[in-house]
Amino acid sequence: MSLLTVNHLAVAFNQRRVVEDISLNIDAGETLALVGESGSGKSVTALSIMQLLPQPPVTYPQGEILFNGQNILQASEREMRGLRGNQMAMIFQEPMVSLNPLHNVEKQLYEVLSLHRGMRKEAARGEIISCLDRVGIRNAVSRLKDFPHQLSGGERQRVMIAMALLTQPKLLIADEPTTALDVTVQAQILQLLRELQREMNMGMLFITHNLNIVRQLAHRVTVMRNGREVEHNRCALLFSQPQHPYTRELLAAEPDGQPVTLTQTKPLLQVKNLHVGFPVRRGLLKRTVAEKRVLQDLSFTLRPGESLGLVGESGSGKSTTGLALLRLIASRGEVWFDDQPLHTLTRKQLQPLRPRIQVVFQDPNSSLNPRMTVQQVIAEGLAVHRPELSAAQLEASVIAVMEEVGLDAESRSRYPAEFSGGQRQRIAIARALILQPQLIVLDEPTSSLDRSVQKQILTLLRRLQQQHQLAYVFISHDLQVVRALCHQLIVLRQGEVVEQGECEALFNAPATEYTRQLLASAQGKPLN
Repeated sequence: MSLLTVNHLAVAFNQRRVVEDISLNIDAGETLALVGESGSGKSVTALSIMQLLPQPPVTYPQGEILFNGQNILQASEREMRGLRGNQMAMIFQEPMVSLNPLHNVEKQLYEVLSLHRGMRKEAARGEIISCLDRVGIRNAVSRLKDFPHQLSGGERQRVMIAMALLTQPKLLIADEPTTALDVTVQAQILQLLRELQREMNMGMLFITHNLNIVRQLAHRVTVMRNGREVEHNRCALLFSQPQHPYTRELLAAEPDGQPVTLTQTKPLLQVKNLHVGFPVRRGLLKRTVAEKRVLQDLSFTLRPGESLGLVGESGSGKSTTGLALLRLIASRGEVWFDDQPLHTLTRKQLQPLRPRIQVVFQDPNSSLNPRMTVQQVIAEGLAVHRPELSAAQLEASVIAVMEEVGLDAESRSRYPAEFSGGQRQRIAIARALILQPQLIVLDEPTSSLDRSVQKQILTLLRRLQQQHQLAYVFISHDLQVVRALCHQLIVLRQGEVVEQGECEALFNAPATEYTRQLLASAQGKPLN
């Protein structure tokens, strides 16, 4: 008998079916990968298995979900609470939504062990530290008292993975668990999941858009599109002999192309010896006792129309660099933008320069106000910096920029939640572009997108760069995307520059072992 069997399941929201006739099964010790573009029904299927969707508005018009032979569609909420955590666990895609911002790491992990395994705090502490070590949290003991906002995006995701693994479940559902992780930590987490799967004979449903991970981890693969299964096969066969046109399209949607041709030589941005450190406070009065250095001695020059890639593991200082360039956090060193010394300017003096330096954040769910329409979201910055514009002029500018980034301008009265992940990222790009900037800091703009949408966004970024001579600081852990867009590359590790130079040269002949390790992991080579 299979550990999990889903037979002809349909899921409906307010009578509208979003998943139709999906069937899958997972045996103990087996990994099934569920792949497809955003909006295909992958996460809805996973949440249905865990019975985490609100009923109503969600209904199940047909089908059954059998876990160890028990139809959990007919289980009571009390019975489900006995299954969740104890026998089935889930790693959610967005850790900032799943982690309690008011509790530190130790308290959140101890809660899992206390509820599901009845452990006392003294015994639990050692297991918590061991699990954090295994998922790659450096100096785990010193991070126990940290709150979620004090961790990097990758570190938060690792805490979520630790939380799920501490329960030792029979079935683990992992919804994009490595999206926010750099390639070396991805490799580490995949190795850990394989080891735990062997130790506990655990079944795993792995939802992802990263086909390199699927190739390394899955035994079987189910491909979904528009709520339906379009293909199912053994992993090796699906990659070597895809049957459905959509599967072939997915496999062909790897980032490709070359950076745009440079036409200008005068520097736009010059950074000299940039340092960022945060105070370490201790004691009852929270006195500063030391400084935690998160970025040291970073220097580079960027020209109009040029892209600089910043890569490295989570916590290496990539996003910190972007915030320092935007003058959103304190730093030491020199930042010159168009011959103006940003490092000497006050907040008020920086205000006229803000429209010329924009940012696109990693997660559009967090950066787009859910209570504002797309028209209001995109126009907000323009209304602040160009108060003399009339409502009609603002609307005309929004329509023009939406069309430029490939969005239907007729949808501008809708809210962000009504758009797919790729469309929301286009909205974020439009919001930055409407101010006609010269420099855009792109912080992991494609990490949460499936491969086909990633390729569309890359094509869009290259086209916009060519048309407007935009300079990009592109922060990413996806080296294939970086190679397709960037002229220069800086590799960071623990706040220090490991390697720096022309992007193509670094890919062809990396000088350091760490860069070689990054490239090997990115290419999906088998793990030791």
